[in-house]
Amino acid sequence: MTINFVAINNFLGNQIPEQRIYLRSDKAARYIKLSPLIQTLSGTFFALAFCWMIIASLMLAVQAISSKSEKEQAIVLQQAYETRLGQLSSERDKRSLEAQTSLERFYIALRQVSAQQSDLLELEEQRRELGKGLSIMQRKLQDAVKSRDKAEERADSLLNEFNTVTSQIDSEFGSRADHQATLTFLTNALIKTVLERDELNTSTGEMKKRVVSLELDASLLQERGNQIFSRLEEAVDVALAPLSKALGKRGINTKSLVNEVKRGYSGIGGPITPLEISSESVLSDIMSKRASTLLRDLDRVSLLKLAIARVPLGHPVVGSHRYTSGFGYRKDPVSGKRRMHNGTDIAAPLGTKIVASGDGVVIFAGNNGGYGRLIKIKHSQGFISYYAHLHRINVKVGQKVSRGDKIGAMGNSGRSTGVHLHYEIRLGGKPLNASSYMKATNNVF
Repeated sequence: MTINFVAINNFLGNQIPEQRIYLRSDKAARYIKLSPLIQTLSGTFFALAFCWMIIASLMLAVQAISSKSEKEQAIVLQQAYETRLGQLSSERDKRSLEAQTSLERFYIALRQVSAQQSDLLELEEQRRELGKGLSIMQRKLQDAVKSRDKAEERADSLLNEFNTVTSQIDSEFGSRADHQATLTFLTNALIKTVLERDELNTSTGEMKKRVVSLELDASLLQERGNQIFSRLEEAVDVALAPLSKALGKRGINTKSLVNEVKRGYSGIGGPITPLEISSESVLSDIMSKRASTLLRDLDRVSLLKLAIARVPLGHPVVGSHRYTSGFGYRKDPVSGKRRMHNGTDIAAPLGTKIVASGDGVVIFAGNNGGYGRLIKIKHSQGFISYYAHLHRINVKVGQKVSRGDKIGAMGNSGRSTGVHLHYEIRLGGKPLNASSYMKATNNVF
C-alpha cells in the first residue's frame, strides 16, 4: 500500500495555507516553501516534545520524593542490622569462650585420671602381693597345724607308753632319764608349735582386714574414675558437636578430609596413645575400653580441628568491618543493571589486614581486570578463595599459607566504587555463598 502524499498535502491545503520564509542578502533574495504537510508534521513534533517534557518533569519529582523515603528506611535497616551484628558477635565470643573452657577442663581432668590410674595400678600390685603373702601364710599355718596334730598324736602315744612303763621305772633308772629327756623335748616342741599357730592366726586376721581395706579403696577409685570419665566424655561431646556440625552443614566430605589430614600427620608417638592396663586388674575390662574410646574421640577432635583449618571457613578481614553487599543478584553499582554478584563485599578502612581463610597454596597474585589486585588460594577438597580489590599483596604464587596468615591489605583497585574486599569461594569453578562459610565456625574458633 503506497501513501499518496500529494493527496494528503492537497487535503491539508484547504485548512492550512502554504507558507513561505524569505531569506534576503545583499545580492539576492531566496525563500523556503513550507507545505501544509510539513507544517502539520512540525506542529505535531513540537506538541509531542512539549508533552514529553511535562511528563518527564513529573516523573523526576515523584522519584525524588520516593528516593528520600527509601534513604530513611535504609538508615533504619542499617541501624537494626548493626545492632543484630553486635549481638551475634557477643554470642560468638561467648560460645568460643565456653568451648575453650570445656577443652581446658578436659585436659585437666585427663591429667587427673592419668595420676589416679597410676595410683590404682600401684594399689592393685600391692593387693596382689598381699594376696600372695596371705596364701603363703595360710599354707604355713596348715603345715603347722598338721605338725601340731602329728605332735599331739605322738605325745599321746608317748604318754601311753610312759604310763605303761611307769611300773618299770624303779628298775630301769637309765631308761627313765632317756624318757624324761624325750618328754621334755616333746613338751617344748608342742609349746613352740602352739605359739606359732597363735601368731599365724593373728597375722591371718590382720591380712584379711588389710585385703578388705584395699578392696574398698579400689572400689572408691573405680567410682571416682567413672565420674571423671563421664565428665571427660561430656567435654569431648561439647567440643566434637560444633566441629562436626560446621563441616556437615557445608556439604564437605568429612571422611575424605580427615583421611587427608591423617596422611599429613602420620607420625608415630605423641601425647595421644592408648592406655595399657594389666589384664589382672579389676578395672581392666571397663576402664580400658572407656579410656580407648575417649582417646579415639579426642584424636577425632584434633583431626577435625586440623581439617577445618584446611578449608576456607575462617574470616578474611581482621578488625572492625561491615558487610556492604552479599551473594546473589543485585543492582550493579557502576552500570545500574541487574547482575549476579558471586562474592561477599566487606568494607573497612584502607590498609586493613587481609588474612587467609584456610590453609592452602597461592595460585595467583597480581592484577586481574575488574578484580584489581587479586589473590587466589587453593585449599583442600578443590576449594579456591578469591581476595579482590586489594591495596597491597604480601604473598607470591606457589607460597604455602596457613589460616590467619596475612596475605594483603584492603584497597580500592579494579572495578570498585570504594575501599572494600570482594571475597569469593569457588568449588569446581562454581561460586558459593561465602558468608555462610564464614559463619559456619562462629561457635568453633
